[in-house]
Amino acid sequence: MSKFLIIGLGNPGYEYAHTRHNIGFDVLTEFVLKHGGMFKIDRLAEVAEVKWKGKIFICIKPTTFMNLSGKAFKYWMDKEKVPLENTLAIVDEIALPLNKIRLRPSGSDAGHNGLRDIQFTLGTDKYPKLRFGIGNNFPKGMQVEYVLGKWFPEQVPVVKNKIEACVEVIENFAVLGIERTMNLYNNKEFA
Repeated sequence: MSKFLIIGLGNPGYEYAHTRHNIGFDVLTEFVLKHGGMFKIDRLAEVAEVKWKGKIFICIKPTTFMNLSGKAFKYWMDKEKVPLENTLAIVDEIALPLNKIRLRPSGSDAGHNGLRDIQFTLGTDKYPKLRFGIGNNFPKGMQVEYVLGKWFPEQVPVVKNKIEACVEVIENFAVLGIERTMNLYNNKEFA
């Protein structure tokens, strides 16, 4: 039975819940709920195990804060003996418009602190990433407030559609492989 490590990036704590920066947590929570799993507090993360179509998904939401995400990623990857190509990090992406998601087998951290720490901890950027476009609709100098802020009401329907699509991406990533899944989702525009 092949095993996958799915890591949703975000910050622990009520004040960060459902912010743009925590979309990785929200996507992963939706995936785990859909498949009847439950998170429990464990070492460095909230962890849920989901079995689906002959695959095991170890789903983690690090409790280390975003800029120390690598510690939880590496610990659970080693503990569960998951090969790097069977990992998937889900993150917010300011350089992508709100109506897009992007799956890639590798790539730079693009200035994302969570990805930067994972890359530093693993010593490579060659691990799969699912980037959830959050857009950059903020005044100059207000990036932090925007990223750590809640979705605007008019953004919520698109966000919900994209969360559902990201759950499908996780499933297809495990069943069809990354190349076919990229072809299915990377050029889609969500409304």
